Amino acid sequence: MSDSAITIVWFRQDLRRADNPALKAASELGNILPIYILDDDDAGEWKPGAASRVWLHHSLKSLDASLAGKLRLFHGDARAILERLADELPVRAVFWNRCYEPWRVERDTRIKRELEQGGVEVRSFNASLLWEPWEVSKQDGTPYRVFTPFYEKGCLPRTPPRAPLEPPARLDYADADVDYAASIDALELLPDHDWHASMMRHWRVGEDAAAAALDSFCEENLSDYKNGRDFPALATTSRLSPHLHHGEISPHQVWQRVDHEGLRDSGGNAAHFLRELGWREFSYHLLYHNPTLPRKNFNSKFDGFEWRTSEADIPAWQRGRTGFPIVDAGMRELWQTGYMHNRVRMVVASFVIKNMLVHWHHGEDWFWDCLVDADLANNSASWQWVAGSGADAAPYFRIFNPVLQSEKFDPDGDYLVRYCPELEGLPKKYRHKPWEAKPEVLEEAGIELGVDYPEPMLDLKATRERALERFKRLD
Repeated sequence: MSDSAITIVWFRQDLRRADNPALKAASELGNILPIYILDDDDAGEWKPGAASRVWLHHSLKSLDASLAGKLRLFHGDARAILERLADELPVRAVFWNRCYEPWRVERDTRIKRELEQGGVEVRSFNASLLWEPWEVSKQDGTPYRVFTPFYEKGCLPRTPPRAPLEPPARLDYADADVDYAASIDALELLPDHDWHASMMRHWRVGEDAAAAALDSFCEENLSDYKNGRDFPALATTSRLSPHLHHGEISPHQVWQRVDHEGLRDSGGNAAHFLRELGWREFSYHLLYHNPTLPRKNFNSKFDGFEWRTSEADIPAWQRGRTGFPIVDAGMRELWQTGYMHNRVRMVVASFVIKNMLVHWHHGEDWFWDCLVDADLANNSASWQWVAGSGADAAPYFRIFNPVLQSEKFDPDGDYLVRYCPELEGLPKKYRHKPWEAKPEVLEEAGIELGVDYPEPMLDLKATRERALERFKRLD
């Protein structure tokens, strides 16, 4: 082809310039056309949820600015859009970084085959995982089902994760007239109501923001990560998950920075954090080898579990009106910020699955819609882990007591009153269980249970016994 031949760089979950193998390789050929396709058609039920779409809107704007306003946006069937571009423009190649969701694997395989049949070169790269799912297996060649051997025997003995790539020194953009490209507003990623504006006040979005978040975590919070990560009132977690999901930063960038810090880390904080990146890898490993993970019990034994059929009380859980402060604080944090502290995620998931006896699909779907870091691999694996039906799962009989969890990990109730401010006037010991406060204590705090704050929606002991009894029926 002539020098005017175009290389399309198809951005997906890699919305950055640095450590972007597809962009780097394309930049060496020159004359690039960077594109993003919002493909809700192929995604089906796994198209981005409301909170993720809001984040995506801002992230795409940030990426476009970093690409000199040359990013072209499309909405529709990716296969048809790429075929049209290849037909109408002098496209010599299409480069992209791999995604691992089952629907994407199937779609990308089909697109690659058809483009190559049309004479277009297609190259894909690893930009999202430290180790490819098909590269890590047990000695007998089968996939891992338990995290610790996966990480310690399957991952760590391998060649260490590669060094991050520098952003391209120069990008030469194609002069391509694509009048059917969409504007960012035409993608309609933002909802009609203004909930998203208040949610995004808690975040900075984009590649520069992701780099700043990593710097801040390593410089200020990593040294107390191992112990502090379980306390939701403390700012000791990285909050990098939405940046990682949308690809504003790569796991290779995070690994290199934290591993470097670990050379001076005698308390094991860096190693503990890197292990959390290992859990992310494990979730993708599970999803890749078990494409039905988002909907089907990993452990088929749970197919016969007797869930409650009534779902009338689910809205109380969704809106943080259960009467259990740690659960309510977590669910309100999710609604207000698009995020929830990981310890609290486990507590609220255990509550809805085991105390409320609601199928884990309902929790999975709510998180998918409300989380800015909603990730199909992590979300599916984590909900199955809590339910007891997943790989390396928590035993079903492990039922988090929300009161004990609250007293242990938020002893002064600082996290509770941040999202349940109506409890602030209570003595600290009653913030975890206001129903035990005497009437005069409640009155002094300005609380009438059932009016200012809900009464407990269920009996923890009775519902725990009910869940265990139903679990025993599976044997």
